[in-house]
Amino acid sequence: MEYHRFRAMNSDILLAAEGEATRLATGFKQVQTLFEDKERRFTRFSEDSELAKLNLSAGGWFHASAELFEVLKLARDYWEATDGLFNPAILGALEHAGYDRSMDEIRAHGAAQVATRGWENVPDFSAVRLDEPARAIWMPVGMRIDLGGIAKGWISEQATRELSSFAEACAVNAGGDMFLAGLPAGENAWEVALEDPRDPERSLAILNVGPGAVATSSITKRCWQQGERLQHHLIDPRTGTPAETDWLSVTVIASSAAAAEVFAKALLIAGSLEFNAIAQHNQEIAFIAVDDQGGLWGSNNIWEYLDVTNESVSR
Repeated sequence: MEYHRFRAMNSDILLAAEGEATRLATGFKQVQTLFEDKERRFTRFSEDSELAKLNLSAGGWFHASAELFEVLKLARDYWEATDGLFNPAILGALEHAGYDRSMDEIRAHGAAQVATRGWENVPDFSAVRLDEPARAIWMPVGMRIDLGGIAKGWISEQATRELSSFAEACAVNAGGDMFLAGLPAGENAWEVALEDPRDPERSLAILNVGPGAVATSSITKRCWQQGERLQHHLIDPRTGTPAETDWLSVTVIASSAAAAEVFAKALLIAGSLEFNAIAQHNQEIAFIAVDDQGGLWGSNNIWEYLDVTNESVSR
């Protein structure tokens, strides 16, 4: 297996592939360029991005690229599938919590220490209108969206499909959003370690997964100090503030990377008290969660993937 690492979308990107070395080098270069191009389209940290222009167009119709329209259409579908726990219209709430610049900049220079406005109400995402034949998007005045997570998942899948034309088996890991194509030589599954969110050097279990998507969302990775509060990036759209949940991370196995990313976030917001509603209505996914005591919670279908090294497991 050959590897290539780089930084994009405020995340560490890891490419892994098996095949002829010269072809893999070409594939790695093309995939890195793909990430850089897609980041310029979807980032909220540049006034020149298409996403920024969409946000500025609120109150009028915006004619989108095929890529932006596809991701926003997926976002609308997943908003419905998660009963609104996934809501891209959280940008104002993210900024209010201190996530008003890239995570790389926050880690280097710190976050704004005092919120600039009061409690941030998250707009109802159902107000978004989509005109598919015209590829046009309408959002109400005041709505601004962040597609960072779902876009990163979607891009990781596009990148893997690109890389697979150069490789016999390959995988892309974009900051916890993974898509896998084929299988490593001589293996019947990819081995994916389940990281302990309390100790990144420790694994709690091994997931044995086939081609498809795996995504992990955690409240211990993208966090910062805002005044006296420790904040994280996972906004509960019902409160407009960082989610209060008894789970530290959720890992989802799904057929698409966008689905895995979205459901990982929604289940993490739901926590142990509310996850059943999402899990029961979306039984095509499998998930495993780590609580604040290191205990594991999982969907009934997670056991076919799981090699547990921790005995504290709840169904």
